[in-house]
Amino acid sequence: MYDIRWIRENAEAFDRGLQRRGLEKLSSSLLALDDQRRAAIGKSQAAQERRNALSKEIGKAMGQKDLALAEQLKAEVASLKEQVPELEAQEKAAVEALNAQLAAIPNTPFDEVPDGADELGNVLLHAHGTKPEERGLLTGVNDPKEHFELGEALGQMDFETAAKLSGSRFVVLERQIARLNRAIGQFMLDTHVEEHGYTEVNPPLMVRDDAMFGTAQLPKFFEDQFAAYQALDIEAENLGPGSNVGKIITRQVGDPNRHWLIPTAEVPLTNLVRESILSEEELPRRFTALTPCFRAEAGSAGRDTRGMLRQHQFEKVELVSITAPEKSREEHERMLSCAENVLKKLDLHYRVMTLCTGDMGFASQKTYDIEVWLPGQKTYREISSCSVCGDFQARRMNARYKTRDGKGPFFVHTLNGSGTAVGRALIAVMENYQNADGSITVPDALVPYMRGVTRIEKAA
Repeated sequence: MYDIRWIRENAEAFDRGLQRRGLEKLSSSLLALDDQRRAAIGKSQAAQERRNALSKEIGKAMGQKDLALAEQLKAEVASLKEQVPELEAQEKAAVEALNAQLAAIPNTPFDEVPDGADELGNVLLHAHGTKPEERGLLTGVNDPKEHFELGEALGQMDFETAAKLSGSRFVVLERQIARLNRAIGQFMLDTHVEEHGYTEVNPPLMVRDDAMFGTAQLPKFFEDQFAAYQALDIEAENLGPGSNVGKIITRQVGDPNRHWLIPTAEVPLTNLVRESILSEEELPRRFTALTPCFRAEAGSAGRDTRGMLRQHQFEKVELVSITAPEKSREEHERMLSCAENVLKKLDLHYRVMTLCTGDMGFASQKTYDIEVWLPGQKTYREISSCSVCGDFQARRMNARYKTRDGKGPFFVHTLNGSGTAVGRALIAVMENYQNADGSITVPDALVPYMRGVTRIEKAA
């Protein structure tokens, strides 16, 4: 979220940043709203000041026994008393209108971010390793299978039963594949805590509107979220067959009866510092969590409907950093290297892409995507996304810090990344370590988490 004062002082740079995002210039309309806000505040303050001045004049008139003047002044006070609520309402409406506009505007990109309309404009930063087909890891596998073909043939990945339970975009994992999924998450979490210095957190999986607003999931991405209400908050007639429970869900941010299932642990982890003032000595703060995540995928209808690539429920190891402004770019590079490290340990081939202006996230100033090679699909797919957000989220959360010499408070900078998506790592392991007989070799880094199991085979 932007500071309107910054926009007023940097209107040209602001508009240029939005144009790079494919948006129209907005500074003029925003500053017009701000002028309305300022005028409304001025009128309200003037009325209050006049009331205070009249109170003194009434006292003076009464002291001079000028009752006629006192009555005249009292009448003016009464008139102002009637005007003040209306003026305050105008001020509130002007502030809300401006804030609503500011909340809907994406962050402006760094100068070095490549311009582009979509993923075709992304730029390769570097790659690690080579494809398994090129280094003999898929010996005897002439036509690599996709993960869901492998999992279903092993009898340990069940989409049909999941659909009976929950509908599309869910899966039931069983036996050794379920254990492999758990092993991947634990391995990644341990790596980030023990080697990379992140603090492990077990956060709530449901958060309030303010937390979702703080990290910019609301109001922009309302349709992509799962809202949760207590049963008593839902009218009985909305619970029958064919009912539309969604009609009782309001879009307005601030519903006290509503919680949201987290789309990623970025939301609770980043909000750990909301409405607080940290000391510079406390920075950087680095958090990690392994949690279930929930996304409606409203904007992805028809995409990746087979398999586990795009699920309503999935697990992810999240990385969040809170830093001083001058350290955020350095922290971004560090976060990327931490995410890469787990893939290196799993000996997976991947590439890192710098996202262009048309493909990066709403709150991001710069984003790196790590894309892992999937032999079954014969393509690269995103497995991690690491973003630096500047003070964009901090302003929405009112998260600040004071310098060592006591200056401030200033807004912190926030960063978030996947360290990585567990389900997609499972897909990558299955496809990259598949064998000609349909079994899956367990990567060396995961064998201790599998209690010595080195190969996943069909149950007898």
